[in-house]
Amino acid sequence: MPSYDERKEEHVKKIEACVDLKVMIEELDSNSIDVPSVFICPISLEPMQDPVTLCTGQTYDRSNILKWLSLGHKTCPTTMQELWDDSLTPNTTLSHLILTWFSHKHMAMKKKLEDVQGRVLHLLDTLKRVKGQARVRALQDLRHLVGSHSNARKALEENGGVALVFSLLGPFTSHAVGSEAVGIIVGLDLSYDQLKGSLMHPAKVSLLVDIMNEGTIETKMNCAKLIEMLLVEGNNEVLQSLSLLVGLLRLVRDKKHPTGVVSTGLVLLKAIVCSHESVRISVISLGGIPLLIELLPSLNNECLEVALYILEVLSTLEEGRMALKECPNVVPNVVKYLMRVSERCTQFALSILWAIYKLAPEECASQAVEAGLAAKLLLVIQSGCNPVLKQMSSEFLKLCSLNYSTSILISKCMLTSTIQ
Repeated sequence: MPSYDERKEEHVKKIEACVDLKVMIEELDSNSIDVPSVFICPISLEPMQDPVTLCTGQTYDRSNILKWLSLGHKTCPTTMQELWDDSLTPNTTLSHLILTWFSHKHMAMKKKLEDVQGRVLHLLDTLKRVKGQARVRALQDLRHLVGSHSNARKALEENGGVALVFSLLGPFTSHAVGSEAVGIIVGLDLSYDQLKGSLMHPAKVSLLVDIMNEGTIETKMNCAKLIEMLLVEGNNEVLQSLSLLVGLLRLVRDKKHPTGVVSTGLVLLKAIVCSHESVRISVISLGGIPLLIELLPSLNNECLEVALYILEVLSTLEEGRMALKECPNVVPNVVKYLMRVSERCTQFALSILWAIYKLAPEECASQAVEAGLAAKLLLVIQSGCNPVLKQMSSEFLKLCSLNYSTSILISKCMLTSTIQ
């Protein structure tokens, strides 16, 4: 029979093993690995740390089954058999298997993490020494590591890697190096202050714009995201760049990748046109309005709302209203979006129609009525839309009806007797 000291030592070792197992389970994150089902407690559906067996032969984690019994249950949770003996027998074999299995997994994870951190350090050292294609390859490897492992991002940040990557962006940086560096920076999810201190330099801003204009789709989107973050405080150095506006309009025009790319371009374009009147004039002069009008039918609801908002903002300028008026079929195209997508879209579309009406009242009213505007305006007035939108609709309806008799207006719109 073991002595008291031997039993005490064994008990201490058991506690230490349980503590170690708990730490290993937490660090491994059992949700991301395929844990054998026999190691899972049927009550908590989590890995068992101290498996015990009931008289029914079913095994549970000790803490979970004790809680079950403390609630007054007299049955086995799995089989619902009545317990004829409430004693708990430690399942030492299973306990050993669980500890062994998690130990091996934990050691493999630690080795992998050490390898990841070591590779990051090696790549950072390589970047300091090499140029040309060797630098591009090192950046590609680093970007893949940072994108795949949180520990790689941590190692990069703790070993001066962020500053090193930023230092690679400059007036003489090749687009290949710049594209990879931008991809790494975007993946780090840095704050505005961190970006501002490292990127707010004319040469670096110019490089970002050039890379966005000439890079791959992924690079264009990465550059657009960085530029959008730099616009948080309306930086004029970025805003006044014509090449940036050209690049954005190219992004918006991209028909091969209509979802992600166009959405990114529209969001950034929205942020820019809201900043300064001079920027809005530049967007208009570059043909932004006919481009957006042409895009409307192909956009999803989210992008459509952004595009209509941009058009509404541009329509506040005389140049914008003129550009809208010159777009073929602009009035019927915009009328389509009244009461179709959202209240905001309806409001933006109505504001755009108002802007065109100010320049050519009779022509706009005629085209709008032919496109079914009156019926849609009546629906807005009778709906639960906000009072301002209802008032706009009511006034516009009155203006459009000036050139028509009541009977003709009704027949043009094919209204029901109730609406009449």
